[in-house]
Amino acid sequence: MLVLGRAQVEALLDTDALIDALASAMTDLSAGRASCPDRGAAMVPDHDGFLAAMPGYVPSAGALTGKLLSVFPGNAGTALPTHQALIAVFDPDTGEPTALLDGTAITAARTAACSALSARLLAREDAAVLAVLGTGTQARAHARAMCRVRPIRRIRVAGRNPATAAALAADLAAELRLPVEAMPGFAEALDGADIAAATTHATDPVIRRDWLTPGVHLTSVGFNPAGRELDDATVAEALVCVESRRAALAPFPAGSNDLLHPIRDGVITEDHVHAELGELLAADKPGRTSPGQITLYKSVGVAVQDAAAAALVVAEARRRRTGSEVPLA
Repeated sequence: MLVLGRAQVEALLDTDALIDALASAMTDLSAGRASCPDRGAAMVPDHDGFLAAMPGYVPSAGALTGKLLSVFPGNAGTALPTHQALIAVFDPDTGEPTALLDGTAITAARTAACSALSARLLAREDAAVLAVLGTGTQARAHARAMCRVRPIRRIRVAGRNPATAAALAADLAAELRLPVEAMPGFAEALDGADIAAATTHATDPVIRRDWLTPGVHLTSVGFNPAGRELDDATVAEALVCVESRRAALAPFPAGSNDLLHPIRDGVITEDHVHAELGELLAADKPGRTSPGQITLYKSVGVAVQDAAAAALVVAEARRRRTGSEVPLA
């Protein structure tokens, strides 16, 4: 079995290749070719955490994987990430286990890359101002990924802690060689933004309709069983797209409060979910229809994303002959 640690995974995973691989995986998923059962989880109530199991099969990538993902919000502000994972890779022809990978880096990269894919499909071609809401791993990954698909010229960062937002802004400015400004609040960051990436563990919405500029493309990847990132008015007005209707509308721990709560309260119906990304890619559903339309990609994270990313990493590791080989028998 090939074993790859986090630094190795990060070095092996190319963002542009990942975005393309995710496009194929999303198309497989919407066409019914991929297998992606609902996420299940073991709860750890003493620490407000859980351990989720996410198996997936993507025929276009020749990928069969299983991810174990722990989500422990109490790790925020410590040396440990709130999201940590392992991914086991199996031979799709024989079922033989072939690799074990750090999944924390893959989770961060594939989540941001799929948001970037949504921007490639839905954001205006001239989108130049990016608002990043949140200051953690996903905030950093989203800033990097969005710059790969749109001509971003300015980035605004906002979070609960001004000092953390300022530190992230300084890091991104040095890395991306762009003007990056820490804003005093979420409303200020969103004012005039062409793309907004919400990456928080918010209880109350960090995106509100009154704060948005016409034509903005929104991505929301935050997951908090006790909260949501988007207010009802934003969801009701936006063209809503998801990875999978089934996953997005499933009960906890798979679905999204950002959609389930307005459905529960009668603000929208399930039919308000316009399209899956795979349906946009296959041209089965239209995307943006006007420059002033607000578009929304609400992500819950699906296992086919991990499978596609893991397949890229393993293939590149084999090509470079890197990683450790550990016999199982």
